Amino acid sequence: MHCQPTYKGRVYIWSKNKQSCLLCDEPSDSALALCTPCMDELPWLNAQCSVCALPLPASDLTCGQCLQQPPAFHQVVAPWHYDFPVDSLISRFKHHAKWPFGRLMAELLCQLLHFRFDEGLPRPDCLLPVPLSRQRLRQRGFNQAGMLARWLGEQLQLTVEPHLLLRPQDTPAQQGLDARARHRNLRQAFALAGDASVAGRHLALVDDVLTTGATAQALARLLINAGARQVDVYCLARTARPDTPD
Repeated sequence: MHCQPTYKGRVYIWSKNKQSCLLCDEPSDSALALCTPCMDELPWLNAQCSVCALPLPASDLTCGQCLQQPPAFHQVVAPWHYDFPVDSLISRFKHHAKWPFGRLMAELLCQLLHFRFDEGLPRPDCLLPVPLSRQRLRQRGFNQAGMLARWLGEQLQLTVEPHLLLRPQDTPAQQGLDARARHRNLRQAFALAGDASVAGRHLALVDDVLTTGATAQALARLLINAGARQVDVYCLARTARPDTPD
């Protein structure tokens, strides 16, 4: 007995799927859900600090903060300024569970990372999503950094270890805090899982936005103190000013 009707033709051809741009709703002229005009208008991060990716007026420079107090992480890779429409896309992905926006941005970040790897950026041994506290995870229902890391891992063929980093303390949200308050807020906020093995490994943290770098610094310091060889940071966007809310 056959429950389905007989049909000999192809039901769905992925290569001929017509995408619509998620920004303007016009037909996309690429495999992505983003048309070329909208892609060109995104706030691409060009001239930036060679360490923390802070937007700078010229290329191949290091910002004063990184010169005076070098961070524990080695390098930040981010495609965009935290500006319109990327800030809106991140907010809708992060706070309203609009996952297609997150997936689109992850695909574009993958393209940047593929290019950087081809240009000589060392590939990490694995990806580590920045953890959420249990309370924040219950409220939001998902960890946006974990979803980004999973999508990046699939495209870049990198291992993702989502349970290596822990956030046992329910610290207040970083949004709205200045740089000093952010660093105070994150003291002893993170921990390594009991069976974590990081000695000698090159690790990459994954998050949505880097603002002051306090979270990345706290996690990178924790990993370096545990014996990690190098820690990089992959994120979607970098704020133009350290006090810009994420």
